[in-house]
Amino acid sequence: MAHSGSKRRSSKTMGRYVSPQERGRYTAPRPAGSDHSPHWYGWVLLDLLLFGLLVITLNYLQVLPGSVSSWYLVLGLVSMFAAFYLATRYR
Repeated sequence: MAHSGSKRRSSKTMGRYVSPQERGRYTAPRPAGSDHSPHWYGWVLLDLLLFGLLVITLNYLQVLPGSVSSWYLVLGLVSMFAAFYLATRYR
């Protein structure tokens, strides 16, 4: 076989006892208090969830104007999905 033209790594960039900083594979830890959600974030999440539940319930009870409409169901579900999306981003 022919020898490939690739360079050999020096012993300082390979091996068992090479620190991650020297290999360039180190990610510095983030400060503990830097990743909090704003204080209003949880309230928006709960408001969207309750709004969606209320719209779906009132549509089922035929209380909303325009009688029973599938658009009310869509509005309630979109609101609830948005709340669940926000819940996955909550810190």
